[in-house]
Amino acid sequence: MKLVKWNNEPAFPVFFNRFFNDDFDSYFTSRDCGCLPATNVVENDKSFEIEFAIPGMSKEDIKINVENNVLTVSSEKETEKEEKEKNFTRKEFAYGSFSRSFTLPKTVDVEQINANYDNGILKIGLPKKEEAKTKLIKEIKVS
Repeated sequence: MKLVKWNNEPAFPVFFNRFFNDDFDSYFTSRDCGCLPATNVVENDKSFEIEFAIPGMSKEDIKINVENNVLTVSSEKETEKEEKEKNFTRKEFAYGSFSRSFTLPKTVDVEQINANYDNGILKIGLPKKEEAKTKLIKEIKVS
């Protein structure tokens, strides 16, 4: 009798390992599945800045709005390519979309929000209101 080594790994190891071993939410919101773009949020004295990595999009594909103090950034892109040759027809299509929402602090001046898209990076500037820029420092004495 001859023993044969058997590999007991699933056909799609990366998918199954992530699906069963990782957090369910983290798999479906990770950058690897293409669901949500990588995002950086930075705060300084004068503003908040949000950066999205969304290469391959155009300015026309991106929608930004603020409603009830919630900033929503979304995008939809659909591409279709068809080749017809003598003996075959090949049709390829792709569809991608995302939507991210952020509740803005009351210190953000909603009227002054600006956005810039360059080389696959969307930068959104959220300036703070003047009263929020001055730091209030008050010393409290213990009695």
